[in-house]
Amino acid sequence: MQRVVPALVLAAAATLRPGPPASAAENPEAVLVLDVVAISVPGRVWSAAPPRFALYDDGQVYVGGTSQVAAGHLEKGEMKAIDDQLALVRKLPGLGSSVTFAEGGPRYRLQVRKGKLLDLVVTGDPAAAPAAMKPLAALLTTLAAFEHPSLRPYDPANYALAAREAAMPGGCRAWAFPAALDEVVSGPHGVPPSAAAEWPTGATPAAVCEGGKTYQVTLRPLLPGERP
Repeated sequence: MQRVVPALVLAAAATLRPGPPASAAENPEAVLVLDVVAISVPGRVWSAAPPRFALYDDGQVYVGGTSQVAAGHLEKGEMKAIDDQLALVRKLPGLGSSVTFAEGGPRYRLQVRKGKLLDLVVTGDPAAAPAAMKPLAALLTTLAAFEHPSLRPYDPANYALAAREAAMPGGCRAWAFPAALDEVVSGPHGVPPSAAAEWPTGATPAAVCEGGKTYQVTLRPLLPGERP
């Protein structure tokens, strides 16, 4: 991963599956989170991808792609610049919980937990936003393609292991995690990086065959404060 991660962001835009953006409700410590669901590529699981952008109150910032995450730190002035853009969004008249710029295209979920709570789902390319919604389009564009010289590869302390029965092409792996497969099918389990070694992570799933059934298995990188 490069010092600045435009390639990581572009990879996410090309591989996430359309649908409602992933919920960031599991991470109460982040004050601003953006999830993005873009053009479909068969075989990707958008819900297992890390958030596109997550900002913490101390200035710590995380930028996610299809599977990898970069971490950096913003100074107060840089955080204020984002706050200023957010202030313009809050002033938009008649802003509801759902906004459509255009049919089709990417979908965004923006959650803000600092000050007045904000939870927006936005559909369509920000470039197609009407004039009245340009402040929102500008904020989404800034966060979705965020770059910063402090960004470095981030090694998650834990992953959210999930599984569901699903047909998948190609060969199968053997189940190799401490928790039983049926327990993980019932709900995600947190696992350490050692358990995720040699397995695809993020939106790239693996196939596991057991008991005559095929399961789609994902390992979502967890950010600080985030729970499975």
